This record gives sequence, structure tokens and C-alpha cells, in this order.
Amino acid sequence: MAELHEMEMRAVYAQTLNELMETNPAVMCLEADLGRASGTVPKVSDAHPDNFVECGVAEANMICVGAGLALEGKIPFCASFSCFASRRVYDQITISVAYANNNVKIVGTAPGITQGPNGGTHMCFQDLAIMRAMPNMHVYSPCDVYELRAMLRQMASSDQPAYMQLVRPKLPKIFDDNATFTPGKAVVLREGSDVTLVSTGFMTKFARDVADELSANGVGVDLLHCPSVKPLDIEALVASAKKTGAVVTVENQNIVGGLGSAVCEALGENYPVPIQRLGINDQFGEVATEGYLFDKHCFGPKHITEACQAILKRKA
Repeated sequence: MAELHEMEMRAVYAQTLNELMETNPAVMCLEADLGRASGTVPKVSDAHPDNFVECGVAEANMICVGAGLALEGKIPFCASFSCFASRRVYDQITISVAYANNNVKIVGTAPGITQGPNGGTHMCFQDLAIMRAMPNMHVYSPCDVYELRAMLRQMASSDQPAYMQLVRPKLPKIFDDNATFTPGKAVVLREGSDVTLVSTGFMTKFARDVADELSANGVGVDLLHCPSVKPLDIEALVASAKKTGAVVTVENQNIVGGLGSAVCEALGENYPVPIQRLGINDQFGEVATEGYLFDKHCFGPKHITEACQAILKRKA
């Protein structure tokens, strides 16, 4: 049997839902005609047909069905492409989920540039921002399969509306079977005293590699991975900023309103230091490769390295 980290993220999403359903029949899987893309068809639909609801090409209806199930004591996981799971259904989420403080879990698949082949219409760079701005909503982004599994288990055990990004393909191993997830807690992946590097989700693998390279060249990086974008671990962030005096953030998102904005808000109110935000610079996407988009928007590994080196000159 393949090791967990040898599997696609969406395969582990489906496998974990099956495991949760076996111990808690209240867990439900809802899809809007994208179950094959999410990995739940046929893996979940065949294994637990009574816990699977196909809503068709009707994402707004899927959210409302999920809200109704939650009111009856079910724990619905509603998945779709991140653009459809956030932008298209924002009003339904606002009223039927967040305003009602209803226990619905929303999963936005293929976030940011991982939607490369589908282009700008499907390439959602603002889901973290718009979901973070919603009262009562938690916002998460796991960096590997082990953290994904821990996150799903926590989500299923909590009575909390939540939005989670889900990268669909394989991601490099960051954690192991002992991985845990706690809302509002960051994970220190590397320790250093020269610069703080803050990442989440898809970008953490690149941030880790950059931190290793910089450390080998004499620049100590304090690497904070933030799987919980809201609530944010302000205590860990401030402690790191006090140690290093300079912060770089990187995310697979628009730099307006997402992780970078959350970090700026937290440090602006608690411990101002020089900050450089990396990500999409307030633009739409296009059909392109990962490398092309990294270079165009200047947030790939070499840009993270350059930003960490440059910000050292801005320290007081």
C-alpha cells in the first residue's frame, strides 16, 4: 500500500472522508458535478452512497442543501473549484452558513495558480480574502496530506463553519503521521534570527526549500507555516517578528486581503516591522504554467529568496 505522502491530496481527502463516515455517519460529502475532480467519485460515492449527495451544476443550491443538513445534525463537506466554492456562492454562504453560524465545511479545490490549465475565469486569487472577511468563518489551507488529514478530522469534530483550500495533486511531505492541527496555531518549521518567512498551503513547500538554502548561506530564517489563516496565530507571529525584525509573506493568492494582509494587520497593531508581501499583485490569472506565473507575478522560490535578502537592509 502506498505511503500517504505518495498519494494525491484529493485522494487523501476522499480517503479521510470515508474514514470519518465509518466512525461518524453524520459526516456527509456534497458535490456539484465535480466529484471526479475532487476525488470523491467514485471513492466516496461508491463506499458510502447514503452519505453522498450529488447536487449537480448548482453550487448555490449545494451550499443551501449543506446548511439544511447541518441544521438536522449532519456534518456536510461541500466541495467545488475554489472560484465556485467562494465567489459564486458568497451570498448563500453569508446568510445560510456564516450569519446562521451553521456547521458547514466548504472545500475550495485547485486554488490560485494550481488551476493553470483552466485560466483566469477559474483561477481564484481572492478566496482567502473574501472568506476571511466573513464573520464566524474559519479559513484553513493545509500544506501536505498529513496536515490535510489532521485538519479534516478536526473540522469534523468541531461545530464551526470553515472554509478549506484543497490542492488536488501530490505535494511534498512536510509532516508525518503524528501531524496535528489546531485552529489559530502556526507551526514553526525552521528557526532563525535574521528574517521571518510566513507561508500557508501550497507555498509552504517552496518556503521550506528557500529557508534551507538561505540558512546554508548564513541567513537564519524563522519559517512560520500558517495552516489557519483565520484565526491567525498572532502570538507566534509577534514573537518571531521581535526575534528577527523583518517579515516576508508568501501565498498562492492576491496579496490584497489574504495571508499577507492578515500579517500586516496583526503586526501593524502589535509590533510594526518591515514587511514584504509576495503573491499575486492584484491581477487576474491566465492559462499558463506554474513557472510562468511565478515569474510573471514574482513569488516563486527565487523571488522569495531575493525578498528575504532585500528586507534585511530595511531592518532598523
